Amino acid sequence: MTLAAVAVVQFMVSLDLSVVNVGLPQIAAGLGFGAANLPWVIHAYALAFGGLLLLGGKAADRYGRKRVLLLGLGLFGLASLLGGFAQAPGHLVAARAVQGVGAAALAPAALALLTATFPTGRPRVRAFGVWSAMNAAGGALGVLIGGLLTEYAGWRWVMFVNVPMAAVAVVLAQRGINTDARPVRTGRPDVVGAVLATSGVTLLVFGIVRTDRYGWTSPVTVTTVVVAVALLAGFVRLERITTREPLIRLGLFAHRSVAGANAYNLLVGAAMASAFYFVSLYLQRVLGTGPALTGLQFLPFALGVVVGSVLAIKLGYRVAPWILLVTGGLMTATGFAWFGLISVDGAFLTDVLGPSIFASIGFGLCLGPVVSLATVGVPPHEAGTASGLLSSSRQIGASLGLAALGTAANHRTGQSDAPAALNDGYALGLTLSAVLLVGAVLIALTVLRRVPDSR
Repeated sequence: MTLAAVAVVQFMVSLDLSVVNVGLPQIAAGLGFGAANLPWVIHAYALAFGGLLLLGGKAADRYGRKRVLLLGLGLFGLASLLGGFAQAPGHLVAARAVQGVGAAALAPAALALLTATFPTGRPRVRAFGVWSAMNAAGGALGVLIGGLLTEYAGWRWVMFVNVPMAAVAVVLAQRGINTDARPVRTGRPDVVGAVLATSGVTLLVFGIVRTDRYGWTSPVTVTTVVVAVALLAGFVRLERITTREPLIRLGLFAHRSVAGANAYNLLVGAAMASAFYFVSLYLQRVLGTGPALTGLQFLPFALGVVVGSVLAIKLGYRVAPWILLVTGGLMTATGFAWFGLISVDGAFLTDVLGPSIFASIGFGLCLGPVVSLATVGVPPHEAGTASGLLSSSRQIGASLGLAALGTAANHRTGQSDAPAALNDGYALGLTLSAVLLVGAVLIALTVLRRVPDSR
């Protein structure tokens, strides 16, 4: 029952990372977003989610995982309702940010419950396989659901759809989670650290996104990045000297598994978020596909991720997790490099279907093992913090990756809306996504290969 409740919660959180992607052109037209500001519909959610996940994980350990999970679900549902009634760009961006706050509370709490319920052995491999399948299916099916809702019900329903899902998740959590670890309270939580971390990441992404206007070497960009780095350095310093309970105990990074899994996850998050964004826009703005059909054409990707996740469960009983990370990472990188060959005169069958299947199966192979490795050797009372750290690395990676690769793609297009120019920009972004996956594979080979096997 705990696994069922956590799986539904994770599906909803993951779905909301991608459900708005297909509707972005209609959202821009309906609310008057400019081209440079439109990605903030995605950034606002990812930044609040990623920046506050550490605080969410600490709160789950401190106040009780079930309690924090239910609080996060309520906030998530309310923000979704308000976002559906948005009348201006700022309204929707604010609602997406509040959604991210709610997700930052519920996601690490759910993952910590799963870690505590299935600590070792075959049940752990199976549980994390199911979790990863729901996580990936939510992201991929979010594109399909978003496309259908945008075309047949209006873009506002990509927000409204979360309300009944959150309500169902509350019922499942209430009934399905009957036990919880005793909260650990050794001091006051480090709220200042959360503010420093979130502010630093937000400024860093903002500086990268605005290079389309100011340039990479302009004083505005350099100053923004320097301030962001200073804030993040201040966060690290504060975690070492604070008399409060640290937001994250830096000693966690002494675990090779924690450090390696989070670095791997950051690069995968950056690549996947960017790839979803570019492929969705390629189908709509270059090939002229409608929102509903675009969503339907993401279905092979969703099914491929589920297949990869099931394979990870089967193989997880026999091979070490790092082998799955290397194999899956190389498959996904190959799929993205294949995507980089997209053509302005292309079609779904020739340019999208093949790389979708190849990349999705590889991605499914990665998800469960990286989550399992990220909590190896972590004390039970820090399970929420470690879970929050892992989710944070993926979301921050997604936001930074989309900002950097989106800016690179915009520079390649020269701000032109001509299909040929857009195709060149999207192809570059997808090729760079493949490069990020190769970096993740190198981390698995050099760092995670020497992690003790926890099977």
